[in-house]
Amino acid sequence: MHHTIFDTPVVNAVMYWFSISMLRLLGWKVDGTAPAEPKYVMIAAPHTSNWDFPVTLMVAFAMRLKLYWMGKQSLFPPVLGAVMRWLGGIAVNRIKTGNMVQGTVDAFNAAPQLAVLVPPEGTRGKVTHWRTGFYYIALGAKVPIALGYLDFKRKVGGIGKMFYPTGDLEADMAEIQKFYAGITGKNPQHFSADNIQARGD
Repeated sequence: MHHTIFDTPVVNAVMYWFSISMLRLLGWKVDGTAPAEPKYVMIAAPHTSNWDFPVTLMVAFAMRLKLYWMGKQSLFPPVLGAVMRWLGGIAVNRIKTGNMVQGTVDAFNAAPQLAVLVPPEGTRGKVTHWRTGFYYIALGAKVPIALGYLDFKRKVGGIGKMFYPTGDLEADMAEIQKFYAGITGKNPQHFSADNIQARGD
């Protein structure tokens, strides 16, 4: 895998201390440790505000995680593409692979070590469905799902547990939702784990 902001030594050290200091200043605590598994899909939920991404990023640096994310090829033009890759982006040729799920599974199969952040929700508005892409990526690549979370009520963020998909989508999604049931997003009216249904990616 290419070098990213997470493994550029000086930048990583600066971002680590900045993240730790900022989280402390904002009253946040980091929960859990970096997964021991060399490969996993990470989801971060609930996604209810623009604050989610910067806080997730700070939690990732504080936990010393090295995360990648998948993007369609058009997001990686010649010059900007290098910056996007440094920020953890991996370009997926959707024409060749057919879809993002298979492209991500291929990336997992080709790498000895890989952690990919896949958002389960497609919107910051009221969430009634989760996209199941993250689930099928984990299932296809035979890797666990790291259940990342931000609880704005308790001001705690981190990885709650590692979940191994069984292939029974309905039962597994119910189990995953059970984990997120007690977690409060920044705008709690936009997310209720009880109402989430799965839909295609």
